Amino acid sequence: MTSESSESSESPGSSPSSTGGGLNRRRVLGGIGVGLGVGAAAAAGSLLTHDSDSSGHAAPAAADAAEASQIVDFRGTHQAGIATPAQDRLCFAAFDVTTTDRTQLEAMLGTWTFAAEAMTKGRTVPGDAGDLESPPNDTGEAEGLKPGNLTITIGYGASLFDSRFGLAARRPTLLKPLPQLPKEDLDPGSSDGDICVQACADDPQVAFHAIRNLRRLGTGVVTPRWMELGFGRTASTSPAQATPRNLMGFKDGTRNIDARDAAVMGQHVWIGTEEPQHWVRGGSYLVSRKIRMLLEQWDRDNLNDQQNVFGRTKATGAPLTGTKEFDTPNFSAKDASGETVIPMDSHVRLAAPENNQGLRILRRGYSYTDGIDPVTAQLVGGLFFLAYMKSPDQFVTLQRILGRHDALNEYIKHVSGGLFVTPPGLPADKDWGSQLFG
Repeated sequence: MTSESSESSESPGSSPSSTGGGLNRRRVLGGIGVGLGVGAAAAAGSLLTHDSDSSGHAAPAAADAAEASQIVDFRGTHQAGIATPAQDRLCFAAFDVTTTDRTQLEAMLGTWTFAAEAMTKGRTVPGDAGDLESPPNDTGEAEGLKPGNLTITIGYGASLFDSRFGLAARRPTLLKPLPQLPKEDLDPGSSDGDICVQACADDPQVAFHAIRNLRRLGTGVVTPRWMELGFGRTASTSPAQATPRNLMGFKDGTRNIDARDAAVMGQHVWIGTEEPQHWVRGGSYLVSRKIRMLLEQWDRDNLNDQQNVFGRTKATGAPLTGTKEFDTPNFSAKDASGETVIPMDSHVRLAAPENNQGLRILRRGYSYTDGIDPVTAQLVGGLFFLAYMKSPDQFVTLQRILGRHDALNEYIKHVSGGLFVTPPGLPADKDWGSQLFG
């Protein structure tokens, strides 16, 4: 849980997409289970470049202004959902690939691309409309809802680059299982995966709809491994956004990277020319962590101790050496008794770039809840931590420090995690399948 470790974005994409829907479901979407070919997926892309609705009719020349203002470009230099201003809701899922047929996987990724692009525009999944003898082309729960700034971001785990699909030679250099880290007890069943999909939106139903439909389109090719819903963002990726509070009641991510700062993003987040695999340059590494907060234990702690744990005041978010949230912490300041004002084991001190040779990561975290523990009757919830960086070593370095020394460890448990590489954005003539397989 590294709320202080990052402070930045380029726009999420500079090349707007014109994908619509008019695609025949039987020719493309329904063909996955019988081995849809790469050529068919490419054909689907060309069909979808016409600005049409899901029934194949021409869409209005100008979208409703309110709806258009909630559309985030799907295509561009970088994938949307990383530098994009953080939305309020999250649905995150990891999948295992169950087929051994490379052609099926590549075709599914192509179909996913065009479905994802349509959904980010507020449209239904492309396909036949009104065919009573077939399942609907779209599950329908987002019909009539605004696009909600939906972004759909894909990533790949190290396990995908084994011998099954001939991808070993394309494995990014730093994509390998993370080492065992201090104070973690990760559940293997809800960690890692071959493929991950992050859907963020300002409407929870829009985010869930995206994952639900990709899962449906992947039937016979992938199976869900685990999923997490986030109901409140715990980080801001732009100073234009107010800093949110985590479930412990503290402002979280005050010093997160400003994702609008291209230089900082290039230094800390985007994979660059240091990576021999050209196809992932402009992408990023994604670390996920599900961190349970021991909320009832925390709620019984006194305010002074809570503030010393974080190194900030609870009401304003200011460092203990300041008066305003964005005041720079003074880590050398001492009180009348000679003790440091910001405790040596406080979260803000241990995670600060000044104390970690300038190391920073981009946070996109969300709060979560899993209801009530049936044994203890305690609330179960915490932080679903998502962080983007150009090297997984950035996270490993920080977590080794935090896991050993952070006073916050008394109140949290790391219960699941994953490492994925998120490739760069797509140009107009590419889909996720052709990008991955080259």
